[in-house]
Amino acid sequence: METLDPRTIMLMTTLMCGAMSIVMFSVYRSFRREVHGLGHWAAGLLLLVCASLLFGTREVLPPALSMLAANAALVAGIGLSMLGTETFFGLAPSRRAYLLILGLAIAGNSWWLLARPDFSARVAVFSLLVFLFYARQVQLVWRHGERHFSSFFFGALMLMQAVVVLVRGVSALLHGGASVNLTVAGTPAGIYLAVANFMALLLTVGFMTVATRRLQQILERRSTHDPLTQVLNRRGFGDAYARELGNLRRRRLPLTLLSIDLDYFKLINDSYGHAVGDQVLAHVATVIKGALRESDCVARFGGEEFVVLMPDMPAHNALGVAERIRALLHEPSRLPPCTVSIGVACQASVVEGLEQLLSRADAALYLAKERGRDRIEFDACVFTEDRTMSAAGSGTGR
Repeated sequence: METLDPRTIMLMTTLMCGAMSIVMFSVYRSFRREVHGLGHWAAGLLLLVCASLLFGTREVLPPALSMLAANAALVAGIGLSMLGTETFFGLAPSRRAYLLILGLAIAGNSWWLLARPDFSARVAVFSLLVFLFYARQVQLVWRHGERHFSSFFFGALMLMQAVVVLVRGVSALLHGGASVNLTVAGTPAGIYLAVANFMALLLTVGFMTVATRRLQQILERRSTHDPLTQVLNRRGFGDAYARELGNLRRRRLPLTLLSIDLDYFKLINDSYGHAVGDQVLAHVATVIKGALRESDCVARFGGEEFVVLMPDMPAHNALGVAERIRALLHEPSRLPPCTVSIGVACQASVVEGLEQLLSRADAALYLAKERGRDRIEFDACVFTEDRTMSAAGSGTGR
């Protein structure tokens, strides 16, 4: 049976790794702030290309020198992928472990190549050290990966590569170096070479899959969240309201909305500057979120206006939440003091839309403004099956 020549396999892998390195580096330049670890993977692929080229210089350079340099570049490149995966999952890169394994690989290769030539030992040590890099990434995906196809795919590929490398190392120990000599075409060494080089490309595709998934989540969040306060924007709030309205129609549970507006916010901007004003807005958003339940959601509707949606929340309980928000903002902080006016309204019927609910909450908010600010007013409403019944309510505050 004819087999692929090792040189052909290496050449194909070199070209593909070079192309993937360019792609990875391009993605890194565009999204390095959003998705971490891309730079490590791009550099790692580049080192794999260098390792392949160095393997091919054995007839030009002294064989020992080319082999040592090629193996060092190969281990360094694989190790960089581990650092990239750690960075991707938000962990501090294990640089000391990386340098230790790299140093052991270089020392082991030098000893069993120059001082005491032993091809089997050299392959076994090299494989077992590289296995540690792959095993670490399998652990990372298992512990920190999202329960999604992209993570399963990447983790399965990494596990497969770890097993392949481990099998080669064990085979070198048990059956000698001839069985794992990659420079000779044939089985099983030829099969290992083809699988290992193919997996190097697949692993890059796997990492790009989880990186693309992460980028998709970031872009989706950007489309539904306010970048300054990290709460929902109008679009995100509209989606949340639609979900809760569906629950209301099925379960007939109360749905209450707070319309919150900072008092005299323009004066804060004029007196302290817009940078401080932005900090005040972020602080107010944090205070509001801290007073809510997990099931509640808060959105910034532009400027200094916030809206809170509280499912399964009767109006009288919502008044207590609103009072807690108002009271928390009176507590001292390093930022300029600020107060809020709050309007409260509850869903009045299953056919009422978001704009109608917002309009009634805003009417209560404007009433709070007219009555002196830093207070709460509510629209007293009665839930009906097909029509809205509401009346002006009373308020609380200073």
